[in-house]
Parts: sequence; C-alpha cells; structure tokens
Amino acid sequence: MNNKTKLLVLNGLMIALICIATMVIQIPIPMTDGYVNIGDSIIFVTSILFGPISGMIAGGLGSALADILTGYSHWALFTLLIKGFEGYIVGTIVKKNSNLVKNILATLFGVVIMVGGYLLAGTFLQGSFIIALGSVLSNMLQGILSMIIGIPIASYLITVKYVKSFKQISSN
Repeated sequence: MNNKTKLLVLNGLMIALICIATMVIQIPIPMTDGYVNIGDSIIFVTSILFGPISGMIAGGLGSALADILTGYSHWALFTLLIKGFEGYIVGTIVKKNSNLVKNILATLFGVVIMVGGYLLAGTFLQGSFIIALGSVLSNMLQGILSMIIGIPIASYLITVKYVKSFKQISSN
C-alpha cells in the first residue's frame, strides 16, 4: 500500500473516530441548541499525532458528520469550519516536536478557537450575542475535558512505533 493510500485510510479512520466520540457522549444544552461531547479529544489526538492537515480534515469532517447524523445539521457548516480550524492550529503548533507543555498550550489555543467560533456561530444562528454567551461555559468545559482525555492518549500513542510510521507519512 502506498503512502497516499495509507494517509487516506488514516484520515478516514480519524474522521470516523471523531464522529463516534462526538455522538457517543452528547449532553444537550437546551439554551444553546447545542451539546457537550468529547469529540475534541480525538481532534487533539489526531492533530498532535498526525499534523495540521489531518487534524483539519478529520476534525472538520468528523464533527460536521456527527452534527448531521444527530439532528444538528444547522450547525454542520459552522462545525466544519470551527473544528477544522481548531485541528489545523493545534497540529501547526505541535508539528515538528511534541512535548507536554507544547501539547497543553496548543490544545488550550484550540479550545479558545472552538469557544470563540461557536460564540460567533451561535450569535449568527440564534440572532443574539447574549443568548450565544450561554454556550461559552459548556464549550469551555467540553474543551478542558477533551484536553484531559486527549493529551495523555496522544502522549502515549506517540511512543508507539506503528503510530510513528503514520506520523512520518502525514508530515510529508
């Protein structure tokens, strides 16, 4: 199997994992017309392990697919852009060398992008900045929980020889 095929399969797998992680645990937040999930943890893992392009593709498509499949399709375009940008930025920050401090800073920045992105999207969809502010706390909690889950998983997986071989493919 050539590297392009391996990268395609890797990205497809990460899209599916992000979609599943987003759908398995969904805590609805009625006042925001959204939900809290742990999909960001897999976006962080993808971005840390495989870089900005895989993080962007898998983060955007996996999360948007989850929105479509769970009845939140009106958020899907915003989610595609927000989560894609989140994955791209996290992957860009840790691209060459990953360590605990860099992973924490990168994912924290990713959380800020996600919270800010949904604040803007919520303002647009709900027609009110004040109403959209109601999503900030739940999105921050989602992001922090995803950091707590994602960073240790990525830190472990980055030591696995087989995973390292995919990191090389995704960075070329």
